Amino acid sequence: MKCPQCVYSNPDEVKFCLSCGEKFLKNNGSEDENSFFYEFAHYVDLVPNVERSIEPKFQNIFSRVFRKHSELEAERLFIVGTALTTPKISEVKETWPKPWLFARVFIIALLIFAGFYIGVTYFGNWNFIPGVIIVGAFAVPFSTLMFFWEMNAPQNIAFYRVIYYVLTGGILSMLAAIVFFDILKNNINAITIGIVEELAKAIMVIAFVRYRKYKYILNGLLIGAAVGAGFAAFETAGYALRSLLSGDGANLYNTIMIRGIFAPGGHVAWAALTGAAFCRVQGDHPFHLRMLFHIKFLRVFILVVAIHALWDSPIKGMFPYGHIFLMIASWIVVFLLIRAGLKEIGERKINGLRIPHID
Repeated sequence: MKCPQCVYSNPDEVKFCLSCGEKFLKNNGSEDENSFFYEFAHYVDLVPNVERSIEPKFQNIFSRVFRKHSELEAERLFIVGTALTTPKISEVKETWPKPWLFARVFIIALLIFAGFYIGVTYFGNWNFIPGVIIVGAFAVPFSTLMFFWEMNAPQNIAFYRVIYYVLTGGILSMLAAIVFFDILKNNINAITIGIVEELAKAIMVIAFVRYRKYKYILNGLLIGAAVGAGFAAFETAGYALRSLLSGDGANLYNTIMIRGIFAPGGHVAWAALTGAAFCRVQGDHPFHLRMLFHIKFLRVFILVVAIHALWDSPIKGMFPYGHIFLMIASWIVVFLLIRAGLKEIGERKINGLRIPHID
């Protein structure tokens, strides 16, 4: 069957034409038109099912990054997560999504940063300095966050909520960390730094998950990544400003570059792991303090604290080789929890549960 509007060659593999957005009814009109989510539920299923896999094969996960995508595809990504566009559990795919928008966001951020860099370096205009710091600090953490957002298969968290968690969670977790550091000011070391900063982020993640009733592992990954991205970006901006005020302009760019390279395996991934572990424990149950002492949460949180402590330790060779190893280790656990989250979706589909509508 071809699209009557633009003669798209293979629309029977999707619920709408990728070129013009024309809606199709397959199986002689047997699709459920009563669902308002009809046109939006399968935005991650725009490629044939044969290309999707339950296994975390990297060549499959990132197979759509270098493909051409229409503006319509991007728009459909941003409308999910509201009370009207959150899918039923039966409409959610438990196979691995194919994220691609995060790469576009990263490229755009790099181009914007290059513009500010040219303004400062070649034109000597210091009005571009705030842009260098802000864009440089947010570029990689935010791009990494976009990856987690695209991997959130339940599609039940609106994008404006994600931004709220980045800004609010980032600043409140930093303030909480400062309070803890002030209490432990006579005993600051790599271990206490790891405990304090991960605890501060965990408090914010749990607060968001608890009160918004996000109960899926993939929800926890996304909200944790949002808080971690805010924390990482604000911290990087602070270090960059301190470098500038010290009178070392070159160090400003070195700070932004180095922290940007390692950002995906730092605060973003660590907070995401904490959020996923807590959601895995909480599930459909109301919050209780004993959940914080559940082995499934504790083992992930302790792992995150240990990785953070090693990251900040003065061990010889830790930078950069140790950091690279810790980044890889962090993302191995991330992908294991993504896989667990997708399996959770499959189990909930069997149980016939419905994804809560979140505004």
